[in-house]
Formats: sequence, C-alpha cells, structure tokens
Amino acid sequence: MQLPNNFPINFLWPSFLWLLLVAPLLVLLYIWLLRRKKKMALRYASLSIVREAMGRGHSLRRHIPPFLFLLAIVAMLIAAARPMAVIALPSSHETIMLAMDVSGSMRATDVKPNRLVAAQEAAKAFIAELPRTVKVGIVAFAGSAQVVQPPTLSREDLVTAIDRFQLQRATAIGSAIVVSLAELFPDAGIDLTTMTYGRERQRGSSIDEAGKPKTDPKDFVPVAPGSYNSAAIILLTDGQRTTGVDTLDAAKLAADRGVRVYTVGVGTVDGETIGFEGWSMRVRLDEETLKAVATRTNAEYFYAGTAENLKKVYETLSSRLTVEKKETEISALLALAGALLSVIAAGLSLLWFNRIL
Repeated sequence: MQLPNNFPINFLWPSFLWLLLVAPLLVLLYIWLLRRKKKMALRYASLSIVREAMGRGHSLRRHIPPFLFLLAIVAMLIAAARPMAVIALPSSHETIMLAMDVSGSMRATDVKPNRLVAAQEAAKAFIAELPRTVKVGIVAFAGSAQVVQPPTLSREDLVTAIDRFQLQRATAIGSAIVVSLAELFPDAGIDLTTMTYGRERQRGSSIDEAGKPKTDPKDFVPVAPGSYNSAAIILLTDGQRTTGVDTLDAAKLAADRGVRVYTVGVGTVDGETIGFEGWSMRVRLDEETLKAVATRTNAEYFYAGTAENLKKVYETLSSRLTVEKKETEISALLALAGALLSVIAAGLSLLWFNRIL
C-alpha cells in the first residue's frame, strides 16, 4: 500500500495495512447476520408486539457494542503496521551551556536598561523556568572565553555567576563554542589553545593535565548535526567575532558532535558607533554568521532588539529545550485503544443484553 509523501503518519510495516480490508468484510458479515436474524424473527406472530416493547432506543443500542468492537479491531490492525507519528515529548537534554557575550558593547543602552543587564535578567528567568533535573553551565566570552560556572543543578550558583559578569574588550564567539564543547565533552581532547594557535604547540605531549592520555582526533567519528540530545548550547552576542577561533570552524566542531547551537543576536544589526566613558567603538551584529552557526548545527537563530523581545526569546528556547517533537512509534497507544474499546464493547453488551457481543 503506497501512502502520499505528505501523509502525517509513516509506517514501519506498511504492507500490514492490507489487513484493514478485513473491516468492510466484518461489516458485511454483521449486516448478513442481522438480515438472517430478521427472517427468523418473522416466523413469530408476536413480532410487532416485541418491537413495540423494545422501542427505537433499544434497536439503536444493539449496534453500539459491535461498532465499538469493529473500531477496536481497526485500531489493532493499524498498530500491527507499526505507525510512526511526530509528537511532542519531554526533552532528553540533561545539560545546557549558556555562552554569553561580556564584551564592552554590551553596556550599550539601546536595549533597556542596557544590553548586559537585559541579557542577565533574561538568562536568570530562563534558568528558573527549566526543569530542576537539567544542569546548566555558563561560559562568558569577550577577548577570550572561560567557564564561569561548570554545569550544575544549583540555580543559586548560576544566578551568582551571572551577576559576577565583568565587561572586557573584543569578541571571541568561536572560542565560546569551543569552550562550551570542551565542558560538555571533557574527555574528547577539545583544546581551545590548539584551535587558536595551531597544533604545533600541542605536539610535545600526549598526556593531559590530569595525567590521562589525550584523545586522538583521528579516532573521532562525526555524527549527524543535531543528533546529540543530551546537551545543547545557547550563544548570545551583540557583535561579530574579532579574535579567537573562527566561528564557523567552531560550529563545525559542534555539528560533528551532534550538539545544537542556538544563537541569539542582541542590538544593532546595521552597525552603529556606541560611546561610553570617554571612548567609542563601532559594533555590528553579524547575523549572517549567527544564522549559519544555527543552520549548520540544526538549531535556530533568534534576534532580540529589545529587553522584552529577549525575554520572549528565552521563553521560546525554554519550550524548545524542555519539549521537543520527535517521530515516535505509536503502536502501543493504538493497541491500548483497541483493548479499551473491546472492554467497553463487551461491558455495554453485558449490561444491556446480558451477553458479550
């Protein structure tokens, strides 16, 4: 049996759908039995009296149990074909890394009260909405990137780390992604220094600081982008990379490990000179690169031009990361529905007519 490409349900064993032809055959059999019973009833002279006593409602009710039983059979036959449907399920994300820009331009006031404070408040609200079973880690980046809070379940520690942000110069977006990945995969040999300055500086040693052998990158086998469901990265920035690892190289590293990088852009898209405390700087949000990062890692890009929009972005991300749509086999649900319909059909028949169907 061939189904249209846009059919909402797929089947692992579609050939079993041919069994649904049993349903109309059962309907025909039921009609034949009713007519046969009617012919036998015509032999009794008191048939009209019996009909008047039964009434119309009783005549209708006698068809309900068989109808429900037919639905039960159809549900079980469809279950045999192992249907797959896209449904919303609780996310399996166990760790989320927040990579937040703390470059000097985050002090700009085009997002009230300023970009940094708006980002801090939105991040804290986002953390509060997450399930308590989800660990959150925080990476702050400007001219370099560093973990300011390793993944933890303590919401108090996360809030404290966010409140301690210190503004610095430059923007190392790619480095923030690399540091986040290194935190998610501590035994994978992901090294920011190596990616920043080349492999020559790292050739002298095959042992890490803890005395463990470093993972050979040649042993790593890339996976499908977005296929790693145990962690995700949310990267927020208001500028474009000025130093550190190339952003798209870092995105490829995340994509090869299946980690989604959701990017959030804040501030000026077209470019603007922002001045404060006696000095000025030209900033421009590199939306093109942020969109490329999200696309390459099978995630999404969000733009937040105001504090309110930024809060909505984090609310959307919270819903994305706590509930996700997956193609899941629903055979068990249909089988359960079939069993319940069978029980209801038998119960009604026993209640109304003192017999099972």
